[in-house]
Amino acid sequence: MKKQFAVFVAALVMAGASQAAGDAAAGQTKSVTCLACHGADGNSVNPIWPKLAGQHPEYILKQLADLKSGARKDPLMSPMAAPLSDADMADLAAYFSSQKTAPGTAAPDQAKAGETLYRAGNAASGLTACIACHGPSGAGNGAANFPRLAGQHASYVDKALKDLRSGARSNDPNRMMRDIAGKMTDAEIAAVAQYIQGLR
Repeated sequence: MKKQFAVFVAALVMAGASQAAGDAAAGQTKSVTCLACHGADGNSVNPIWPKLAGQHPEYILKQLADLKSGARKDPLMSPMAAPLSDADMADLAAYFSSQKTAPGTAAPDQAKAGETLYRAGNAASGLTACIACHGPSGAGNGAANFPRLAGQHASYVDKALKDLRSGARSNDPNRMMRDIAGKMTDAEIAAVAQYIQGLR
């Protein structure tokens, strides 16, 4: 039984990888409509829009598919994702994931508190440490669909966590991130967002 389960999990991972396989050169051409918000190389200038550079292609692909299907709703991105084909999404994911994330800097007054939350969580409130899924350097795990966080804009992380906490965003598997964000205070969200912005 264990062997069958291992084969099943391996098949899922391979299927996810093959779905995420796209043409980065074609994705660069198709990314012209993404430039205004996300930048030519996926490093957005406006901190309320996420950096896509260096993000796992599987994660980008899932978010685009969810925005297209309505599983995730965003007034700016949902209309942008609506006309995309599966090939378009795969190509865009391949292109942006191949780019290098521009590093960020954490606010010094919040970095220590953010690091404590990221690495240890909050035992008193039952808050799980971010490091458990996103890794010590914020690299995430593409096969598990845990996004890369390192260097992401603090303003975007802050908004994403608050949207998950409120239920405005609900496309996380098994409510995993909604349950975590639901245990976070505004101050904890702000601190961990700053720490993530400075992660490298």
